[in-house]
Amino acid sequence: MDIRFHSSVIFVKDISISKSFYCDILKQEILYDFGNNVSLKGGLSLWQIQNNHIISKKLEDAGNPNKSLEIYFETDNIFETASLINDNKIKLFHNIHEETWGQKTIRFFDPDYNLIEIGEKLEIFIQRMYKEGLPISEINKKTGVPENLINEYIK
Repeated sequence: MDIRFHSSVIFVKDISISKSFYCDILKQEILYDFGNNVSLKGGLSLWQIQNNHIISKKLEDAGNPNKSLEIYFETDNIFETASLINDNKIKLFHNIHEETWGQKTIRFFDPDYNLIEIGEKLEIFIQRMYKEGLPISEINKKTGVPENLINEYIK
């Protein structure tokens, strides 16, 4: 099992204002722009989560003082990763959950109650959806990933 630190995600109230701040003022460059989720070169991501998303709901209920930050990792095997987390009795935020864009994730807290997420690598969940019979155009529609990149991942 390979778990690697991927990026830090900062939850923002307005993605447009945050993109402007990080790109125009701090001179960060956009690597991927999926609308409400923007990955910047260098490992920082900005995410404007909707009020009905599992993160918004659960963090609001938990009263977590660190609710503006998530430390994000990716894995090639989400089920093995979840077993490792569960076997070590780490406090879960949620067990394996499929996001609206198709990625399976697990979220939990570190010893200081910082929110940690481990999600399937992009190529892993693209390949999974393709193997499950989802056409490339539907994968593109669901994920926002360009079709040429999807084609690279399913070769």
